[in-house]
Amino acid sequence: MSATSSRLDLPVRRRRHARLIAALTTLVGACAEAAAAVYRPIAAASPATEEVEVNLLPCHQVSLSAALLLDLARGEDEARWPAVVAWERQESRLTYAARCAVAAAQELMEEAGPPGEHGVPLPTVEQAAAMDLVIAGTEVVAQWRADPQAAVALVRDLAGGGELAVDEILDEAVDAAAVTGLLALQEARTAPNPSTAAELCLSAVSHIALAVALASADVV
Repeated sequence: MSATSSRLDLPVRRRRHARLIAALTTLVGACAEAAAAVYRPIAAASPATEEVEVNLLPCHQVSLSAALLLDLARGEDEARWPAVVAWERQESRLTYAARCAVAAAQELMEEAGPPGEHGVPLPTVEQAAAMDLVIAGTEVVAQWRADPQAAVALVRDLAGGGELAVDEILDEAVDAAAVTGLLALQEARTAPNPSTAAELCLSAVSHIALAVALASADVV
């Protein structure tokens, strides 16, 4: 496969991101097991028992290892599909250049106005271009939670102008969902009590599962 292949020549996203999806699903199981390590001893204890010893080690382990697990999986996926990675980077350069052009035009229009609210400088062209992709991914995540079909329509609409590509929008959405889950796991490590830690581990699952859905989604 050459770096100039069309999107139709590329593998479906669930194959392109197979190792990442596998790591995310492994993480779902680890989160559930971490919560169970807290809840099982409580369930097994006598009703008269006031204090129950629980195991918080799995919570801490999943919190500390989750980000590395996902980073390693992404690297493995890239190693498996080098030609696809080259194509994606080429597409990313094209859309980034297009976003920069739009941001530069907006900057010219805003030059006559104030520098920014409360004297805060306006973002540079490069910063604005990067922010547009992050905002798009965040919007897709929020919409996907409520209505996946509407989210698919949103992805198509966002990509319609040529400043964003479908796959980079979805990849940014995957990252946004996964990071939200990782933040919940990080909070679990410093939770004030075992029950809260377990609840945070379980709350991370919905975000991680959403990342799986987005990594598997093909929008054409």
